[in-house]
This record gives sequence, structure tokens and C-alpha cells, in this order.
Amino acid sequence: MAVYHPLLAGKVVGLVVNQTSVIGDRHLVDSLLALKINVAKIFAAEHGFRGEADAGEKVVNGIDSKTNLPIVSLYGDNKKPTRAQLEGLEVVVFDMQDVGARFYTYISTLHYVMEACAEAGIPVIVLDRPNPNAHYIDGPVLEDEHKSFIGMHPVPIVYGMTIGEYAQMINGEGWLSDGVQANLTVIPCKNYSHDSFYELPIKPSPNLPNIRSIYLYPSLCLFEGTTVSVGRGTENQFQIYGHPDFDMGSYNFTPVSMAGAKYPKHEGKSCNGYSLASATVGSLFERKKLDLDYLIGMYNNLSQREVKFFNDNNFFEKLAGTSKLREQIIKGMTADQIRSTWQADLAAFKSVRSNYLLYD
Repeated sequence: MAVYHPLLAGKVVGLVVNQTSVIGDRHLVDSLLALKINVAKIFAAEHGFRGEADAGEKVVNGIDSKTNLPIVSLYGDNKKPTRAQLEGLEVVVFDMQDVGARFYTYISTLHYVMEACAEAGIPVIVLDRPNPNAHYIDGPVLEDEHKSFIGMHPVPIVYGMTIGEYAQMINGEGWLSDGVQANLTVIPCKNYSHDSFYELPIKPSPNLPNIRSIYLYPSLCLFEGTTVSVGRGTENQFQIYGHPDFDMGSYNFTPVSMAGAKYPKHEGKSCNGYSLASATVGSLFERKKLDLDYLIGMYNNLSQREVKFFNDNNFFEKLAGTSKLREQIIKGMTADQIRSTWQADLAAFKSVRSNYLLYD
């Protein structure tokens, strides 16, 4: 804190924070207020300021009961801070724990915060945090026609950068509207490298309860664009997967409505499938790639049973960042054959990425 405290002293400060924005066991908001920093406003991304909202659930404006600070939602109809919402602020601090997957929306919120602040002439400070999935790079690179809030930039599904490095890339590659540049300062992590093992002390969202789910998330999240459940509505979110009509697998689960998953897929239905909850954290860390075999295996089984696998809303394409992956799976390509089609784009991305790295 000694590094960035002088950048905030005497300024009117806005914070983009959530439940992961802690220093030790104390929230950043409380730490700054204790130091007499003039925190004037809190901005909340997906899942809300306290991290309790469902994925995709609208986050509403409000007042923080502990500090009486106004909370402005940046998820729902208002994803980008308006000029009025930034009025009076002299600096905005962004501090949220990312998990390193393109479709995790905190990097999209980062984009819009940087863009709005650049247009308003307000500096942005990003307090960097380790990325638990920064030790590899994999997946198709997003194609422009599939841009959405779950994928705004031409990066692979797993991009191997901290959120501070990613902020520098957003700025440096001219991805902000009309080429504006944010006045950006990144406060780096100490004693960190991209190969560091890092277990998050606080779950970053309701359905990523532990480090195992975070390692599996880049691979299993693709099921969100299909009829397959990834365990929302159970205690093993993103560590299991299955479907009521799947006739293989050694695991059975029934999703129910619960906090963080109010309307889970296949609610109340018995799903057959697989559990990855016993996979060792070390083995998942060392895998260093997306595992397409989960997806291909489920597609092959369910399509033989004439179950409609892919959803009609093109959500799968938004998650994948391309229409090619669906086509390749339907065509019967193996995981290795599909991965080979990513390599040229991945090499080009790695070249761009190298310009913005802060760590070995």
C-alpha cells in the first residue's frame, strides 16, 4: 500500500472492487478509509460488490451498509461508467481477482472502466493480482464477429497474463473506443512469476469455489453454450459435468436452486456424467492446456441419442470466440486436430503479449 498511497492522498477516489479486493483479511475499502483516503464511490461488476449475485444476474445500484458509500452497478444495462457517475472523481482504482479466462467478465469491465476514464481525463490505477491460470496460453483466438461482453478482444481463451498486464495490452493495442488512451498505472505484484502456483484466498465468484474449479473452468465453461450441466446448483460447480440423457459416466448429481445458482440447468433432474473433484490440484496445474475431450465425448454420446447438444442462441460461439469449434466437433475432428488449427493465431498472440509482460 505504501507504493500507491501517495497516488491517492488528497484525491477523490472511486473504487472498482468486489469481495476479493482484500489486503490480508481487510477489504481495500476499509483499509483506505482507515488511512483517511477520500473514497467517494464504489463500482460493482458481475456478481456484485459482495460477490453474491448469480452469473448473468443484473446487479443493482445501492448503498454499502457498512460504509454508506454509494454503489454503482457496472453489470446489466450499465456496463460502462457514465460521465455523470464519474463526476467529481480524481482517480479510479481497479482491484479485482481475475482467473485468466477470456469469458470471465472482469476484464471486460476493466476495458469499459479504462475507456470511460480516458474519455473523462481520470487516471486509472490497477492493483495487480496473480492470475492462477497465467502459466499457459491456449484456445482459439476471438474473431471480431463474435465479440460480446464475454469476449471483447482478439485473445485466446487462456491468455497467460495478469490483469495488470492485460490492462497495459488494452491500452497499447488501441482497443479502447476511438483509440483513446487511459492514463494507466499498474502496481505490480511482488515475488511473482507466471509459473507461480497461487491459490486464491477468496472465491472470485459464487460458482468457482476452489482452485480445482478455477483450473477446470477454461475447459468446462464451454459446456455453458450446450445442454450439458457443469454442476451449477451443486457443491461441485465446474468440477463435474453431466446430462439427464447421458448413458455413460460414473457420477450422478441433481442440480437444485441455491445461492449463486437460482435457476440451474436441469434443475431437479438426475444427471449422469463425470466428477473431476478428485483430480489433484498438481495434475491440473501441470496439464497446461484446454481439455477438449470432455466436450467431444459428451457431444458424441448425446448426438447419437438424438439430444440437441448446442444451444440455439450462439452462446457457444461467444464463449469459443469462433464458429469453427462447433463445426470441427460436429465434423468429428479429434482434440489434437482441432488444437493444430489454433497454433498460428496463438503464435501471433504470444508475440503481441510479450510487449506487455511485467513478470518472467
